[in-house]
Amino acid sequence: MAGTLYLVATPIGNLQDVTHRTLEVLRAVDLIACEDTRHTLKLLNHFRISNRLISYHEHNELERAEELADRLIAGASIAVVSDAGTPGICDPAFRIVQRAIEVGAAVVPIPGAVAFVSAVIASGISTDSIFFGGFLPSKKGDRRKRLEEILNIPATLVLYETPHRIAKSLVDCVEILGDRRAAVVRELTKMHEEIIRGSLPELAARFATQTVKGEIVMVIDRAALNVTKQESPTPKSISKRVKELEKEGLDVKTALKKVAKEFGLGKSEAYRILELSK
Repeated sequence: MAGTLYLVATPIGNLQDVTHRTLEVLRAVDLIACEDTRHTLKLLNHFRISNRLISYHEHNELERAEELADRLIAGASIAVVSDAGTPGICDPAFRIVQRAIEVGAAVVPIPGAVAFVSAVIASGISTDSIFFGGFLPSKKGDRRKRLEEILNIPATLVLYETPHRIAKSLVDCVEILGDRRAAVVRELTKMHEEIIRGSLPELAARFATQTVKGEIVMVIDRAALNVTKQESPTPKSISKRVKELEKEGLDVKTALKKVAKEFGLGKSEAYRILELSK
């Protein structure tokens, strides 16, 4: 029988966030594949774990995935870890997961910390619908094009950014996305954890003169709704909004649910009002 591939989340900063299951798996597997063996060794040493390490990063992912797949075929158990957080989220893991599935190995996620999830729940911005876009492109033209693509997504936007690009990215966000509520979250769970909230223009102005370090997450509110909750819900206005959403491709049920939320109504109440327009 083929072996098992474990996708093991590790702390994003504070080592006390590690789970008992994570430690058990790291002790028990035949091999740990990690982005940086030196970095992972520090984690293992802290918890007095002795196990064999092998590098698995973006520069050797193709070749290493084949090697690891061969080990899985032979029945080995392998843990994949990134330097911090959950493997596969802006870190290597996808190719070995593909190969593990192809060779019939079990793929087992060991849940734990994810930086963007921690950032968005602490941002003060709505979490009912979230779009995670990973890192924005490094080149300005590509970055602005990407922001254009996500401009009208009806969800809170969550993006990763680097310290040396955050100021430029915020300026592009202001110009493309407009004046929205946002938060810049950095160094989560670490000594210098910081959550800076404000409008995009305010944050762009602040970071134009502020040098920062560490891991950064940008959380940006969705575009303003076409219909606000302050607008008085009438049969005519609800019917009109439902038809608009149907033209955008939503079915009646989904459209009505969205309209109810926009007007601050329960779904049954929105349906009752809609029926009055017929």
